[in-house]
Amino acid sequence: MSLAMKLKCLSLLFVGIITAANGENCGGLVQGTNGSIESPGFPHGYPNYANCTWIIITGERNRIQLSFHTFALEEDFDILSVFDGQPLQGNLKMRLTGFQLPSSIVSTGSILSLWFTTDFAVSAQGFKAIYEVLPSHTCGSPGVIAKGILHGTRFNIGDKIRYSCLSGYILEGHATLTCIVTPGNGALWDFPAPFCRAEGECGGTLRGTSGAISSPLFPAEYINNADCSWTILAEPGDTIALVFTEFQLEEGYDFLEISGTEAPSIWQVQRQYFCTA
Repeated sequence: MSLAMKLKCLSLLFVGIITAANGENCGGLVQGTNGSIESPGFPHGYPNYANCTWIIITGERNRIQLSFHTFALEEDFDILSVFDGQPLQGNLKMRLTGFQLPSSIVSTGSILSLWFTTDFAVSAQGFKAIYEVLPSHTCGSPGVIAKGILHGTRFNIGDKIRYSCLSGYILEGHATLTCIVTPGNGALWDFPAPFCRAEGECGGTLRGTSGAISSPLFPAEYINNADCSWTILAEPGDTIALVFTEFQLEEGYDFLEISGTEAPSIWQVQRQYFCTA
């Protein structure tokens, strides 16, 4: 489909989905090789009852990279949904909320859509996202992580980059990422960007298609009186799988409890495998 036909179809789709939020217009069709998208009122806070949809569109065989400069939404109540394509449920890529700066997002095709909704009370600063059109042979920068260092400046197919953390912080996730070819002859990093946590701290909310969790100070011995809770979020209908590569706790005294849709499980044994819907 040509770019002109896409624009015509999107214009028809877009009728009625750009809603004024407390008198402020938001959303729209976005074109150009690069630019920025901000929540209404940014950086002074967004309004309640906002309902904004942006559709970023580029030429055939190009893709779109979205990187966040600022991100602060009322957790679990104000949501930014990102769609890999038009803003349809089947194209939902991820739902973002809270105050953690998301990793960069790259579309698989020439359209990327954002849908921002807020509830009736409480707001935060909002978000500012930078978009850039990518040719098909590059993965684009996976982004700098908080308290982390990105090693590598080439992001084309076959290139590798590596992350490390500043002193006093421990890397969680895959340190090395490789830009690989996707089935549609595009390009994508083989793992999501990791994150850095402070030594001795533990727990948090994890998103993304894969990652790693470790006890505090791992592979060294964990601290006494630790009390850590991790929450892994997936899209409705997805399954979360946990594969333990190392597992050693003081028997009878130290426990790892895993809960999902079924009754919680208490684990003390060696390597195991766990799935939850």
